[in-house]
Amino acid sequence: MTTSGRGAAEPAARDLERRLIVAECFGIEAPTFQGEGPSCGHPALFIRLSRCNLTCTRCDTKYTWDWSQFDPRKESTKRSVAALVAWAASSPVELIVVTGGEPLIQQSRVVPLVRGLLAAGKRVEIETNGTIAPSPELLVDGVRFNVSPKLGSFGVDEAESIVPAALEALAASKRAAFKFVASSVADLDRIAELAGLHGLAPVWVMPEGTTAGAITVMTRVLADAVAARHWHLTTRLHVLAFPEARGR
Repeated sequence: MTTSGRGAAEPAARDLERRLIVAECFGIEAPTFQGEGPSCGHPALFIRLSRCNLTCTRCDTKYTWDWSQFDPRKESTKRSVAALVAWAASSPVELIVVTGGEPLIQQSRVVPLVRGLLAAGKRVEIETNGTIAPSPELLVDGVRFNVSPKLGSFGVDEAESIVPAALEALAASKRAAFKFVASSVADLDRIAELAGLHGLAPVWVMPEGTTAGAITVMTRVLADAVAARHWHLTTRLHVLAFPEARGR
């Protein structure tokens, strides 16, 4: 009995010691909200992981992957699962957003992180580009996926950014919302095509923009067409509320 108990405890201890490559954690010293999608406006803490498997020209977090512009030694650190869970547990905020970069690149280490966050009484949203299918260990109560497939208009080759098997696995999980960045009404036709081909629902459309003015203009361009399709429309609340502020 004693040997069995020790054997069970050892893997759990090793999981807590596993380290993730982290770009930044925020939401405690300067409180913030989830700025996009189904939980827009909810108080949230963010664990932004470093590294991405796409190279979108319009990405607004290039400091997680573009080493032609940023120094990875300055823009990322390695932090243990235990340290990240303790950081999140120090706040009463319930919602933890694990974002990137692309978090599922580090999926083997995200699993124990999520397990620890759930044990601490948190609920978790994982923001992913939808190119990597989630582990069954992540398809549990308390975890949701905000899936943002990248269209060609976002400055990426859809041969790389649209992975049908991964999208369909996320849709089948019934734990995902699909949030598309749109820069024109024409993008909505492509979104409808992808949603129909791969069973993506619910669909959220987010206007592209990194300034309040750009978001306002694009929201007005898209609003009627999004409403006509009976889709959800989301803003980028953090951009509106905290202009040009990183880590908010």
